[in-house]
Amino acid sequence: MQALNDLDLPYLAMEQEGFAADACSAFAAARVQQPWIARCAFGYVVHEHGAIEDLLRMDEHMCPSFDNIIETMGAEDTPWGRFTSIQLLAHTGESHKRMRDILAPMFTPAAANRNRPLMRATMQELLDEWLPRGEFDFEEFISYFPISVLCAMVGAPRGEIPRLRKSLETMGLGFAMDPTLLPQLQEAIGVLDEFVQNLVANRRAEEPHAEPQDLLDDLLFAGTAGKLSDREIYDLLIFMFVAGYDTSKNVMTLTMHMLLDKPECYARCAEDVNYCARVVEEAIRLRNPSMIFRKVAKDIEYRGVLLPAGTMLFFAVNISGHDPRYFDDADEFAPEQQRKARHAAFGRGMHICLGQFIARAQITEGLHLIAQQLHNPRRTGEVHYRPFYGVSGLKGLPIAFDAAA
Repeated sequence: MQALNDLDLPYLAMEQEGFAADACSAFAAARVQQPWIARCAFGYVVHEHGAIEDLLRMDEHMCPSFDNIIETMGAEDTPWGRFTSIQLLAHTGESHKRMRDILAPMFTPAAANRNRPLMRATMQELLDEWLPRGEFDFEEFISYFPISVLCAMVGAPRGEIPRLRKSLETMGLGFAMDPTLLPQLQEAIGVLDEFVQNLVANRRAEEPHAEPQDLLDDLLFAGTAGKLSDREIYDLLIFMFVAGYDTSKNVMTLTMHMLLDKPECYARCAEDVNYCARVVEEAIRLRNPSMIFRKVAKDIEYRGVLLPAGTMLFFAVNISGHDPRYFDDADEFAPEQQRKARHAAFGRGMHICLGQFIARAQITEGLHLIAQQLHNPRRTGEVHYRPFYGVSGLKGLPIAFDAAA
């Protein structure tokens, strides 16, 4: 058995500005030198699709790595550090099971389908407002979609959206491993905490409902039953907004970026919502915004290599869909193709994404309406990339288009 430190591993400079713009080439070169793991600035990055699937399922050997991230950010004993250390993905064991059991019925495929009319109505309102412009930054436009859906799902006033959006943009950079962002993160978590506490207080001041009417009622009913404390309700609401905003916004921006070069696929999205769903899955396979972090809790022997306890692992699910050993024509955008493997964008194991069905429904319904009413989209400027660590994506996607009559 080889020690991890003794391996001759490539180094992936994921911390460097501009890495995300050509990440596929960097990972392809690393794959030639070592097939499944590489070094990075803060530990090791697992990039082979099969290794990601195997290791993420070893829940008994892994633990959340947020303490390492908090230390790297210099955020010990801060409000952002507190939230990061107790948010849902940081829980394990009985506390994790308790919370997942409470939340799971709220995020089933059936629950996602019940919200499709709300999602369609929300997108139509945005299109009515933005289409007359004839051109805009698609990333800015689409950022209002997930946050508006989230506000509708918890009965939050629409007037809160501008300041929430600003704070959620900041929170989306929280895992970019950049300590200079800490003051902005502290301000953002303060805004979100005030928002959710006011939201709960206002709902409790209303005439109580006999049965839950929305997602906020679901959480408050769980609190009344003694299953959640007030602080847990506040933190779960913040987590839902943070997790539900940035990934959906970035997936939709990346998807449109790819579809601008595939006009025939874009046109079919307008005609067939089921085809649109296939486009979304293919786009998520090719370039989703997520990177998953774990710390090795106890020694793992994997493929003849010892991964010692305490090792920080970054799982590159945002690039693993390009692995040619698991996906034929791995770099091709081909929604019609039946893939032998499933992408790992939503994770594996006990922390698999709870909101994946809501996200899929929201992105599909939104893209379907966009394709019907925003015709002949084309880029009008350069695109730039967010940091690769954490939640990656595009910083701006300027487009012009012809609005449907």
